[in-house]
Formats: sequence, structure tokens, C-alpha cells
Amino acid sequence: MKDRILSISRRTRSTPFSRRVEASRVKAYTVYNHTLLATEFISLEDDYWHLCEHVQVWDVSAQRQVEISGPDAMRLVQLMTPRDIGKAQDLQGLYAPLCNQNGGIINDPIAIRHSADRWWISIADSDVKLWAQGLATGFGFDVEVFEPEIYPLAVQGPKAEELVVRLFGEQVRDIRFFRGEIFSFKGREMYVARSGWSKQGGFEIYLNDASLGEALWDELFRLGEDLNVGAGCPNLIERVESGLLSYGSDIDDSINPFECGLDTYIKLDADIEALSLDALRKIQGQHKKQLIGIIFHQAMNGLSTEVIVNEEKIGIVTSHCWSPRYRKHLAFAMMSREYLENHPTVQIDGFNAQICKLPFSVDDLNKTQD
Repeated sequence: MKDRILSISRRTRSTPFSRRVEASRVKAYTVYNHTLLATEFISLEDDYWHLCEHVQVWDVSAQRQVEISGPDAMRLVQLMTPRDIGKAQDLQGLYAPLCNQNGGIINDPIAIRHSADRWWISIADSDVKLWAQGLATGFGFDVEVFEPEIYPLAVQGPKAEELVVRLFGEQVRDIRFFRGEIFSFKGREMYVARSGWSKQGGFEIYLNDASLGEALWDELFRLGEDLNVGAGCPNLIERVESGLLSYGSDIDDSINPFECGLDTYIKLDADIEALSLDALRKIQGQHKKQLIGIIFHQAMNGLSTEVIVNEEKIGIVTSHCWSPRYRKHLAFAMMSREYLENHPTVQIDGFNAQICKLPFSVDDLNKTQD
């Protein structure tokens, strides 16, 4: 297959870090929220090991912010998610699935409270701004809904804390997971949170001045030279091993939180005004499919997307990769609950595979083939 070319235009947004990403010899991009997002630098596996052993700087400006501000801001955010956000504190982030009136997942963002009257919805890949604007208009809320000029830069990996401490100071160590503080870079104050789309640990710096993008990138690389800092991006191998879901690949608005394990973030008996709660209360326990993990004990090249048993389609594979750490092929699959209740294994492409819960447990990953 010949290499394909991504045509870049004004419809495909670049970022304040794009020139540095290019200079780092990026090999591949995807388009995420209409914005360029790198997917590979050296190779998928080399990028994986570097992320797990050192520290990487990721341009995740594609993680757009939808700002909701005004007297009814908290009401609108609560309407969008069945998670109770009432106890959120200033500068705290909450993983908050957004669900429509039927319980389908519109997005699975981090909702960041700056104050009761000002929130950022840090979104995955779907047009949340338009939905939020429609709800605000339809319900007559006194809010503004827009995308501010915010460009997140992630610092991820086991050495991430040390690098961010060198940039902002020792107080960084006191930031708890999904909490943030305001720090200054070259006289500009910006939000910094302990978060990021990997399980290796790290921070996200929410740059709010595009003119400082390259200076911020360069300073992180200067301070992290002895830490073996490198350019990176969200890594398929690491996210699958960690059980991190990708909106648009593993979940979308045809799936409800019960079907993909996100019901732990829902409070069905909460006294809140949320658009999806009535529907979710009605369908609790009645879903017919479930997102699960699948483990093959050999590499699976060209893995089929459909799971067929006795000529009947019982599921689809949504994400998969070879794990160089565990020497197994790992997959996520949306499968029939009826099948799952009676079978601990499944055969795909003629190979038997173990079925397990997500996220993968260490025991499951280390298990030898029966």
C-alpha cells in the first residue's frame, strides 16, 4: 500500500507547537477536533518504550476546550452530564461523560471548574460546542458557550513530575490527580493540572497565549535534556494496555455508560437536573452488549473487526495492538452480553482468545496460555 498524504488547509487547524512537532520529525498525523494531532514519531513501539521509561512532550491542542461561562454555567454543565458535579472545587477536573436524552454518550471529557460561573469542557473528538450552544438556547440559560484560545501541552512519563517541577517549582509536587494550579510562564498565568491521556503519570499545561508556544516547548526540552525528554503523542499500545477508551473508536452516541463501564461515574439517585438521567434509570441492567478486553497469546496481523460465532455476528473489535511488554495481542471488543455470560473465551480468525474485564488486570496480562 502506498503512503497516503494528509492535505492540510485552513480547515485543518495547526497549533502554536506545530513547527516544533514538524522539527521533531513526526511521521504521522490524525485529525482530531479539526486539529492536527501527531500519532507517531520514531515508531509505535519505540515511542511506547520511551513514554514508559522517560518523559515526552505532547502537542494535544486538539483536546479543545469548550468554555461555558455566566450565571447559569453550572446548570448547563450539569444538564450535559449524569455525573453529579455539585461538589467540584475550583481548579478541579472531573471525568464526566456527556450523555444525550437517550443516554447515548456524546463525549467523555474532563470538566474543569474554574469557578461556579466558569467551566471548561476538555473534549474528546466530537463537536460538543454546537450541542452545548443548542442546549443553552433551548433552555434559555444565561451563558456564553465558545472555544477559547487554549492549547494544552502534555508532559507524560515517569520523569514528567521532575520536568514540570523544574519549570514551575516544587509546589507542582503537591498537585493531586485531576487537580490544578495557576502558574506563570514568562509573565503569563496559565492553568496546570496533573492529568493526561496515559497511565504513566504527568501534567497538562493549558497554554493561553499562542505567541509563547514555541518558547514553552523549547524550555521544556532545555530543562529535560538530562531526562531524555522527547517529542511524543498519545500512544495506541500504552492506551490499550491501560484500558483507556477512545471516543469515536471504542464509544460513541450509540453506546450508553452501562455498556462501556462508565456507569461508575453516574449517580442515578442524585437530585440533579441532567438531560440523560431519566433514560439511564430506565435502561439500567437491560443493556444487551458490553465492552470487554480480549487477549491473544500470539500476534494477530490484520485482525478482523467482526466477531463471528456459528455464522452469527456477536460483536466488533474496536481497538487492538501487539503489546511488546506482555508479548500478547490485546483488543477491546463490544460483545453480546448473552455470549459473555456463558463463555470465558472466544475464537476470532481461527485463534482462541481470553475474555476479561477492562481495564486489563496484571494477572490477566501475565497469564500463560492454557
